[in-house]
Amino acid sequence: MVLCNALTNTFYERVVVNMSNAICQSLRSPIKRLANLRRAYPISTSLVHNETILVKNNDEFVNKVMNSDKPVIVNFHADWCEPCKILTPKLKELIEPLNNLDLAVVDVEDNADLVHTFEVKAVPAVIAIKNGIIVDKFIGLVDADMITGLIDRMAGKKKESA
Repeated sequence: MVLCNALTNTFYERVVVNMSNAICQSLRSPIKRLANLRRAYPISTSLVHNETILVKNNDEFVNKVMNSDKPVIVNFHADWCEPCKILTPKLKELIEPLNNLDLAVVDVEDNADLVHTFEVKAVPAVIAIKNGIIVDKFIGLVDADMITGLIDRMAGKKKESA
């Protein structure tokens, strides 16, 4: 009986080792191809078009938004706000491919001073800042045309509104 268990364990160990080796061999070829592909097509940081700024405090807001060389769309939101959960991902999706516009996300719960400074009375609230000046804004969940219009104006695709 002991001999049988020893043989069985050895048999299963061999099967597991053989299967592991076979899996490793089958993965080795695609991994080598990926490594060669990476050498042939190096990853460039220039492919990263814009930055989503997660504002943590007033100083960061001043440094990254007000002093930005690029226009910035600032999204005031709250985790508990259902319309914010729709608007924030939509803004990220629309702004991500643009290289001349950034998105800043401000949590109203963590940044009461900014909420007071910009007189945010409801969320979501979106303001557009260019050269440190508010050039446009909207409050609430608005239609897609209004969102894309704001983004287009800020990205320089259409004339700005005052």
